[in-house]
Amino acid sequence: MERHKEAVAAIAATIRHFYDRKEPFRIFHGSTNSTRPLSLQRNGMIDTSSLNHVLKVDKKSKIVLVEPNVPMDALVEATLEHGLVPPVVMEFPGITVGGGFAGTSGESSSFIYGFFDKAATWIEIVLGNGDVVTASTSENADLFRGAAGSFGTLGVTTLLELRLIDAKEYVQLTYTPVASVSKAIQKLEQAIHDPKLDFVDGIMFSSTSGTICTGTLTSTPSPSPQSKIQTFHRPHDPWFYLHAAHLTALSPTTPVTETTPLQSYLFRYDRGAFWTGRHAFRYFLVPFAPLTRWLLDHFMHTRVMYHALHESGHMDRYILQDCVVPARTAEEFISYVDSELGIWPLWLCPLRKLARGERSFHPHAGDQEGEMALNVGVWGPGPSEGRAFEGVNWRLEGKLRELGGMKWLYAQVFCSEDEFWGMYDREGYETLREKWGAGSLPSVWEKVRWKERKERKGLKGLLWKVWPVSGLYGVWKAWGGGDYLIKREREGWLVWAILLVLGLLLGMLSLVWVRHNQYTRYYIP
Repeated sequence: MERHKEAVAAIAATIRHFYDRKEPFRIFHGSTNSTRPLSLQRNGMIDTSSLNHVLKVDKKSKIVLVEPNVPMDALVEATLEHGLVPPVVMEFPGITVGGGFAGTSGESSSFIYGFFDKAATWIEIVLGNGDVVTASTSENADLFRGAAGSFGTLGVTTLLELRLIDAKEYVQLTYTPVASVSKAIQKLEQAIHDPKLDFVDGIMFSSTSGTICTGTLTSTPSPSPQSKIQTFHRPHDPWFYLHAAHLTALSPTTPVTETTPLQSYLFRYDRGAFWTGRHAFRYFLVPFAPLTRWLLDHFMHTRVMYHALHESGHMDRYILQDCVVPARTAEEFISYVDSELGIWPLWLCPLRKLARGERSFHPHAGDQEGEMALNVGVWGPGPSEGRAFEGVNWRLEGKLRELGGMKWLYAQVFCSEDEFWGMYDREGYETLREKWGAGSLPSVWEKVRWKERKERKGLKGLLWKVWPVSGLYGVWKAWGGGDYLIKREREGWLVWAILLVLGLLLGMLSLVWVRHNQYTRYYIP
């Protein structure tokens, strides 16, 4: 704890310096799973990246004391040593505790436990004036409720205590095929009322094919001698969605049950980032096959993929939106996504309904008693031109509001400021910011609003538009690691020359390959 106290004291002193000089600042955590373009100046930020330790796990009380920059895989590893696990674990291992608390994260256990932040019992937070306070449901309760889901705009969270639940070694996972969106919604509504289930989510591969995945924690390796143990974390393992699609094709009418180790289940969508990683194969004209997925496995984990996407600027080419709709309008929303965007697969994840006092900036949908709220993950290619990209996302958000839904704010917001605040309690939020001295921090609107990426100028700008230079640049930077959120100095011309040569060579080889195979369309399942 002494190391922690020293680190927090240093952070508080730096914040107080900005406060005294009336200078705004941003927070640098060391990484991000946000899809918003981010760039930080070293002289205008608070560095909290060293707060990345699990300080204590209390098996008797079932709590963990953890710093905000601890990623999910490290948190799970530390708690499993004591036979415990957080009630909600986000599917990407690089998502941090602080990010989950501030960013309203949910997963397949959220139909029981709600969002990740509901596990927090208290937090330590440095206010915008440098004061260090604690907040819980009984102490500074308005700050505690407001900080959850407000994206770090009320202060800098430096420590959290989280509740844990008993863990078991395996998840008994059943894949139930469905032949329509309406049937998928019906199956999900049935599943969330089954007290034996610990996990529920689903994948729609198309409007006529999908699977509902229901899981139960178990200590036994398999329900029967015929049932296999399936893992998803090794390079030669299948990507989860491909495995689910394979089982659905083999058994289109009958459920299939397998057993998966708990950690492999929790991070089952890491390799390939659900299914978005397949678009990297398409971009580089690389065959999407088991051998190439195995060879390129290092680049297909979400930590590396986020790094490459931020560096390459390709975040502005893909629609990456999680949308929450009430069950009664979910089919209409999915039909809109199909007709307007043609994006498949779609992720379906039921969420525990939020009471009005719990909402803050949490995504929520519908007010009918007992109605299921359904998260629909819409992730796929969009227009490459900025205005067209903005328009597609703006219309998607408008349809979502029309159908009584909301979106998750980890992604950019394309609506107007008035439209944005029409969905949230602006007066209550600004009252909180004033009370707790958060004026030096950006507001939620400032953080999430659409900001078109600046065009590169001159020869570098021309090179950037040559396929596949921007993609190779992202891969290059991801391979080298480093802090991709901090704005860097000028890039060396040698790097650009190498990228151009590699791009031209890859382009010629790809054209030869396409011509040889006489492909008129690159197919991705």
